Amino acid sequence: MERESMEFDVLIVGGGPAGLSAACRVMQLAQDAGEELTVCVVEKGSEIGAHILAGTVFEPTALNELFPDWKEKGAPLNTPVTRDDIFLLKNQEKATKVPNAFVPKNMHNHGNYIISLGNLCRWLAEQAEQLGVEVYPGFAASETIVEDGQVKGIITGDMGVARDGSEKDGYMPGMELRAKYTLFTEGCRGHLGKRLINDFKLDEGKDPQHYGIGIKELWDIDPAKHEPGLVVHTTGWPLNESGSTGGSFLYHLENGQVYVGLITDLSYSNPHLSPFEEFQRLKHHPEVKKYLEGGKRVAYGARAIAKGGYNALPKMSFPGGLLLGCDAGTLNSSKIKGSHTAMKSGLLGAEAVFEALKEGKSGEEITSFQKRFEDSWLYKELYAERNFGPAMHKFGNIVGGAIAFFEQNILRGSLPITFRDTTPDHATLKPAAECKPINYPKPDNKLTFDRLSSVFISNTNHEEDQPVHLKLTDPDIPLRDNLPKYDEPAQRYCPAGVYEVVEKDDGSGKKFQINAQNCVHCKTCDIKDPAQNITWVTPEGGGGPNYPNM
Repeated sequence: MERESMEFDVLIVGGGPAGLSAACRVMQLAQDAGEELTVCVVEKGSEIGAHILAGTVFEPTALNELFPDWKEKGAPLNTPVTRDDIFLLKNQEKATKVPNAFVPKNMHNHGNYIISLGNLCRWLAEQAEQLGVEVYPGFAASETIVEDGQVKGIITGDMGVARDGSEKDGYMPGMELRAKYTLFTEGCRGHLGKRLINDFKLDEGKDPQHYGIGIKELWDIDPAKHEPGLVVHTTGWPLNESGSTGGSFLYHLENGQVYVGLITDLSYSNPHLSPFEEFQRLKHHPEVKKYLEGGKRVAYGARAIAKGGYNALPKMSFPGGLLLGCDAGTLNSSKIKGSHTAMKSGLLGAEAVFEALKEGKSGEEITSFQKRFEDSWLYKELYAERNFGPAMHKFGNIVGGAIAFFEQNILRGSLPITFRDTTPDHATLKPAAECKPINYPKPDNKLTFDRLSSVFISNTNHEEDQPVHLKLTDPDIPLRDNLPKYDEPAQRYCPAGVYEVVEKDDGSGKKFQINAQNCVHCKTCDIKDPAQNITWVTPEGGGGPNYPNM
């Protein structure tokens, strides 16, 4: 097919913290050197920030490097952290506050801010455009262009294709966006990043990546209960009852609002578990309920996070580009933070690419990136916390937390040994018949809600008549294999009600139904399906959630 084509020096796929930081930094370097560069950022969301979802307690380390004058420039960091409260939830009623002296130092948040990462990305996009970067939201990168073993750019998704594959009125074929170097910063489990890791064998000799599913809500709460800057974390109930690990957060930001959420590690083994329902249960615990009661839920979202850390980091360079940020898995799970690490990887990537371009290179692998990475505080930070995730998975949150405390507070470094976690998350499920069923209470529509009303306030929208963007390698597996063995866990691990097992209209049996228009792009299905039968690909550009202030 003949496609229109545009050429750039640097192309960046994904308008999140890593991609926008890279775009800003490469243009800063070009301007300082008196060079003219063309830099483009493409983002699948309808606007920058529309698909951005994180906790977020933000550590400004990398932002300080990128824009030392960010306060004067009006960066939306408005609520400094004032206090950390950490609770062990023993059961649905009782909790014990963990004394600060026994909290791993990485979980102390002095000097950090409670922010909307979406709003920070909107601000970063403004800075990028002022520096001369071309920013194109609403354009999904659907394919990579690989020629002679080098990545040469991407192809954006076709617009106006019907579900049956035919071309609708107003059909527009995707464009070729070509570049000397392409940086992939799609966020956790990026669909092109996943292919690049496989095609270039970037994960050879590495532990498998591990993930959690983070589910988050934004609430307006009673002003009398609001304490701007308060950070609350919990561990234990309800996940310990279900044999899983993870923890919750409740952050008091400005304007009488709080973020509340639960991260469930996707290494869980009970196929009856529903991360969405576990989150709903959490909100009835007195330590959480006391803030939310009488308030109003105003936004909802969900997103997978990469938790494998240093041991699962793939090689980040390949001919023609770099894999950066959460696309590579740079999140520091011991801090429950990935924004500052994503931004730093973007800065390192920009510096490496600018150096390569200055040397006249185009498409050759930037082998110097690895040394640049290893010389950075990012590498040191991730290496020091390499045991955190495996210890949590092997020993649970209590013993794993004790190991983290010993490493961080007593040793002030890491153990001389490295724990490993070599079982991928999709391979951890036990047969449903061997696991205890979980009876989740019905929503009360005050504190707890169902999936569909939740998806509604995520402002998720997809053009209904378009190809389903959740691809089944074998359409028979859900009913033939997953249903009898695991009671088809997609019905429960999806936080948006995308997957259902329903009766056929003619009464002839069951069918596996995919409600793709509900998809909030969390990627959990792509990660947790036990047969690795579901592949998430980009829908038409602009589709998906539209998160405000998340």
